[in-house]
Amino acid sequence: MTARKPYYVTTPIYYVNDRPHVGHCYSTMVADCLARFHRLDGRDVFFLTGTDEHAEKVVASASERGVTPLEWADRNAAEFKRAFGDLGFTNDDFIRTTEARHTEKVRAYIERLMEVGAVELGDYEGWFDPSQEEYVTESAAREHEYKSPITGRDLVKRTEKNYFFNLPDYADRLLAHIESNPGFIQPDARRNEIVARIKGGLQRVPVSRAVKPGDADWGITMPGDDGHRVYVWIDALFNYLSTVDTPEREKYWPADTHVIAKDILWFHAVIWPCMLMALDRPLPGRVYAHSFWIREGRKMSKSLGNFIDMPTIDAYRAAFGDDALRWYLLTQGPLGATDADFAHERFVEVYNADLANGIGNAASRVGNMIAKYFDGRCPEPTGKNPDAKRVVDAAEASLERARQAMDGARLGEALGAGLAVSNEVDVFINATSPFKLAKDPARMGEVGDILYTCAEALRIAAILLTPAMPRTMGALLGNLGQAPVTEASSIADLCAWGGLTAGTPIVKGEALFPRADPDADPPAPASSEAAAT
Repeated sequence: MTARKPYYVTTPIYYVNDRPHVGHCYSTMVADCLARFHRLDGRDVFFLTGTDEHAEKVVASASERGVTPLEWADRNAAEFKRAFGDLGFTNDDFIRTTEARHTEKVRAYIERLMEVGAVELGDYEGWFDPSQEEYVTESAAREHEYKSPITGRDLVKRTEKNYFFNLPDYADRLLAHIESNPGFIQPDARRNEIVARIKGGLQRVPVSRAVKPGDADWGITMPGDDGHRVYVWIDALFNYLSTVDTPEREKYWPADTHVIAKDILWFHAVIWPCMLMALDRPLPGRVYAHSFWIREGRKMSKSLGNFIDMPTIDAYRAAFGDDALRWYLLTQGPLGATDADFAHERFVEVYNADLANGIGNAASRVGNMIAKYFDGRCPEPTGKNPDAKRVVDAAEASLERARQAMDGARLGEALGAGLAVSNEVDVFINATSPFKLAKDPARMGEVGDILYTCAEALRIAAILLTPAMPRTMGALLGNLGQAPVTEASSIADLCAWGGLTAGTPIVKGEALFPRADPDADPPAPASSEAAAT
């Protein structure tokens, strides 16, 4: 590894009161792609995901099913681990907030916040959103007619004696940080929302909930006060720190990128950094709040029964391959400020355009011609074809384009840099027509030079596309006679022009992405999971 700072990327930790669906998989896939790229780029990477387990709803759901809260949490945490394993995510750890390594540290952090006067006992009356287990300001409650801004369910008026975090004390400091670090909250529209809300005034934040008679023993007790348990959202936020707050992992803090969905931005972009300020800890580099997936133009909901659940995801994986699903989610997903549509027609359109007719077609054309004209051996380059310069220039510029985009978590742009190189191969073949030149034995040197340029460009494209499509790009590199890309590889060295050696065996191979029939029905799930809640 180089001396560059380690790279630490996180996902939200997911409620164990539900089973994984496309939203959970998308956030984790984005983080996985970032982690894979930065590992290739010589960074010491730590990628964290996990489950958030101390919610009151877990107790209620467990009671309905006649099991303990921990048994219910165990069951659904296992579902997330299974789904993420099936999808090949490369997370370095999976934190559960019920683990002692987390709960013990949370108590220590809260105790420190109490020592510095950032957390104090007080009375609170306000609107509580049971569906999200969070308090809502009076203005937000009024704006949404006293219904949840997220689910539309009724808010509940609560009066409690709680411990509170004095959030207003940190408003000016947080605003100054956001203004001096414009990339701290992304995309820009989300940053603007947060700045406007901070300027509208902050309120103290509940840190605990009172233990009531008959309550299940569920949650982290407040230091020195067993009559209160740490509020689930405060408990959850600390996972990003508790997991790496060890002698072996402290090098990873602060996190470089928190990947989250837009509905939990306030907690991550305001409450979390302010608590870190109070603890005198460095702030994360970026909070990236993506938007939501909709399906076939409609918002996903349990009442409509149109969630993209794991059986649906597995059906697309079986029909198109894991990497095709990854490509669609990563390049068409809601990283910006608007929601993205998981529409079957659009899926097939992107699959055919980018993969089957794109890099898949380019790889087939080059592999077939090398097999036909050069007995499956990489030809000798001459460097004399003037049209090759455009291909070489695109390939040599692609790494820096991808790096800059990945540094800003702009995945579509980063992956587009790799796809653009393979597209140049098709353009180059069409412009030079090596299949016509090959009819003249005297021009086989020109043909070899053209095909070397094409094969070398495809090699570089495959490396840049590996974080998104590790399996198929690994297969393409193998067809080109290249060793698998590993974490020990250096993407800068790998992407240097000239890596292919004349005489290297090149295999035609099977089609990487067989063309999909746009008129075929969407893949049918083998079964439909019942909602866990």
